[in-house]
Formats: sequence, structure tokens, C-alpha cells
Amino acid sequence: HFINASVKGEWERARSDLRKPSLVQGRNITYVDFYLHKPSVAAVFTVAYLLIFLVCMVGNGVVCFIVLRSKNMRTVTNLFILNLAISDLLVGIFCMPTTLVDNIITGWPFGNVVCKLSGMVQGISVSASVFTLVAIAVDRFRCIVYPFKQKLTIATSKLVIVIIWVLAVSIMCPSGIMLQVTTEQRVRIVVGGNNDTRPFFWCRENWPNQEMRKIYTTVLFANIYLAPLSLIVIMYAHIGFTLFKTTIPPTENRHTISRKKKRVIMMLLVVALLFILSWLPLWTLMMLSDYASLTEHQYRVINIYVYPLAHWLAFFNSSVNPIIYGFFNENFRRGFQAAFKFQLCSAEIAKTRTHSHRIRANAVVPVQPAALSRSGSGGGSALVGNGNCSYQEGECLADRNDPKEQDLVMEDLEKVSQI
Repeated sequence: HFINASVKGEWERARSDLRKPSLVQGRNITYVDFYLHKPSVAAVFTVAYLLIFLVCMVGNGVVCFIVLRSKNMRTVTNLFILNLAISDLLVGIFCMPTTLVDNIITGWPFGNVVCKLSGMVQGISVSASVFTLVAIAVDRFRCIVYPFKQKLTIATSKLVIVIIWVLAVSIMCPSGIMLQVTTEQRVRIVVGGNNDTRPFFWCRENWPNQEMRKIYTTVLFANIYLAPLSLIVIMYAHIGFTLFKTTIPPTENRHTISRKKKRVIMMLLVVALLFILSWLPLWTLMMLSDYASLTEHQYRVINIYVYPLAHWLAFFNSSVNPIIYGFFNENFRRGFQAAFKFQLCSAEIAKTRTHSHRIRANAVVPVQPAALSRSGSGGGSALVGNGNCSYQEGECLADRNDPKEQDLVMEDLEKVSQI
């Protein structure tokens, strides 16, 4: 229903392509080109999809690294962010490449197993990503609007994550059952310079009738877009209103708190708008494909040009999620810096040990058994203890006590709301 959304119009696309001079019809068989676009258009699509693929892989990969690397980062909210990053990684791995190929060439070249597996994983990962966005919104809502109520525990958050994946698998099971590769007998694809042809295969949901497909599309639209969107907008609006009406008494940090409050409200607005704008075009096209009576020319324009853009926008949301939920968060930036500096510290310490062993082996200078001491004499020293690493000459420092408060500027939000 996501990568295969544009496949529904393949036959209409082929029929409309009869107007092309390069296509010939005979014996009730339609011959269509293998490539859907000119090389320049295909290159634009490839570069655009490759860009968001790289951003998705790097951004979500770094978020996973930060949360898994540091135990101090494994808070309730960060577990939801980790789950979001994992689901977005699956979107990038299983959705973006196959969708790009589907938007450039005619037909489905990967076979029946990949058709079912790819379609299921895509739908599940997209659903899990959306449901996780709702879980993050609920967690924020509880912490800011009701700051004195008991917060979610780590165990509860893990249970919520399990429920998210169970729901995602359940809602996409009908799609996985119905997905199969079928052959269109009235269409053949022209490949190569010798006008060789091959059968036209497509990966689609083979429903018994169109009404059942319409019902399933509507169910997906309601549960994966409309309901999550409504919940996110309502909760973020309530959070924004709560922060806006909060009066800040005269304190030394009044200006700082006010600035953070405005920053949080703006971030919530950006999150809601990005979710709306990223997924609205694709869902609009899928609903139009099932319910509207489109002409052949409209099918052609929508399937060849509009669907690739709609898919790109939906995938763009998975690419910017780590930027919104991770890198704009001070705790995530500290976590990344700490993890990065820890690696540098480890490298410097290993280098120092190696150098000390070489000196000891050559018996040039007597070296103390403890290669790492706090003494300032000599060529440099390092101190390691309780997660704190300070290499004096290398100016390498990883914080000892990273805060274990709620993330996503949760500590800022809680301070504002409690004041």
C-alpha cells in the first residue's frame, strides 16, 4: 500500500502510453518502454532519493549509536526515540531503494518473495514509525501537562514499544497476504536496442474485488494517518497552550526559561506541520486512486510524476526525524560529544600504553607499573575512573555525570511547567 500504491495505475499508464510514437499495439498486446522517464528525469529522481537515503541512514544510525552507547541515555523518552530511529532505518532500507526502482522502470523485477517481504516490511516499518511518534507525543503530554503524575517507567516503555510493533504487524497482515506478483497478459515490455520484449510483472495486492481494497485503504488511512495526526496535533496544541499560559516569576534565569519555552513551542509546531505535510500527498493520491474516476491522462501524470514526489516527501519525514527529535536536543548533543570524546580518550590511552611499553622494552627510561597516573610530570598523563576520562595534553574530556532526566528538552519543559 506504500511502495505499491503507484503500481495500481500501471495498466492505465500503459494504455495512455499508446499515444507515444515508440509504442505499437497489435494482436491485443500493448508494448511499453522499459524506462518510464528520460535519463535526465531519472537522474533527478535518483539523486533526490539517494540524498534522503543517506540522511536517513546517517541520522538514524547516529541516534541509535548514542542511545545504545551510553547507559545514561537509556531513558523512557530516548527508548521511544531509539524505536523511532530503528523503524525509520527500516523505512530507508526497505522502502526507498525499491520505491525508486519502481518509479523509474516499468513492472516489478524482484520476484514474488521480495514482493511480499518488501511490502510487509515497508508497511510495518511505516506504521511503527507513525505509532512511535504518537507515543512520544503522549509521553511529552504527560510530563508537561501533568508534571506531578507518575512518569512512565523503563519497563512500561518497553511494553509500549512491543505493543507498537504488534499493532504494526497486525494492521499490515492483510496487505502481506494479498500481495503477489501477477502477469499482465495484454502488456509486454520492450527492452534493449533490438526491440526484445519480456512479460509485464507487477507486485500488487490482489483483492477479490475493488470494494474490499477501498475498505482496507480507508482503514489504513484512518489508523496510520488521520488518527495519529489528530492525536499529535491535539496533544502538542495542549502542550503549547500550557507552556504559553505559564507565567514565569522574576528569577535570574527568567530570560533563559522564556527563550527555551518559545523554542519548545516552535519545535512542537514544526513537528506537527512536518508530519502533516510529509504524509498528506501520498495518502491523498492513494485515496484518489481508489475512490476517484480519473482519466487516462490523469492516471499517467499521477503515476509517473506525482507519486515519486509524494513518496519522497513521506520518506523525507523519516530522514528529518532524527534531526528534530535528536540533534535539536541538548542531551543528545552531549551524548554524542561524550561518546565521540570517549573514543578519542580510548585511542589516546591505548597510544600512551603502547608508547610506555616500547620505552620499557628498550629500557631507556624507567616507567612506573601504572602507566596511567595523575602526575603532571612527564610527557602527558591520563585519568580514568567512573566513566570520566581526561587526557591532559590531548584535552580530551568525557562528562562523568550525564543527566538521566527526560530528553527532548524534557528537563526544560518540566522546569517551565513546574514554575
